[in-house]
Amino acid sequence: MEEPNVVQDRDHIFLTKAVGEAYKGVDCGDGGPFGAVVVQNGEAVASCHNMVLKNTDPTAHAEVTAIREACKKLNKVELSDCEIYASCEPCPMCFGAIHLSRIKRLVYGAKAEAAIAIGFDDFIADALRGTGFYQKAQLEIKRADGNEAVIAEQVFEKTKAKFQMY
Repeated sequence: MEEPNVVQDRDHIFLTKAVGEAYKGVDCGDGGPFGAVVVQNGEAVASCHNMVLKNTDPTAHAEVTAIREACKKLNKVELSDCEIYASCEPCPMCFGAIHLSRIKRLVYGAKAEAAIAIGFDDFIADALRGTGFYQKAQLEIKRADGNEAVIAEQVFEKTKAKFQMY
């Protein structure tokens, strides 16, 4: 097990790098003030910022962009030997991507409230804390009835022999 000071120093270094990415992304007009760094064995594998505006892609958050880049560089979809440093508390989508990539550790800087304070959607903090999450979304959420639901569920059973997770 690593010494606490070593971990603290590493956390400081990579969180500072993630914050630097957040500034860089805003400065070049790529997107909002968010940065993320994926680290493997004490080395940055991917250091990215929010690319929502540049890519015209609402899913191009810093964490998702960093995970995508790290997966490509490492040629794998499972990052269980990696950590991620995020300048801000991840939104539900980013947290989902972190979870699905099996990253072993998340370190974030700002709380979601800091982003909310400058106009970002409070849906993020509500979802993370389990407070009112779906009520704030301006969309109807409904599970399909009858045969449509059965057909959708059958996709998993019918493709499991052809598709291996990891």
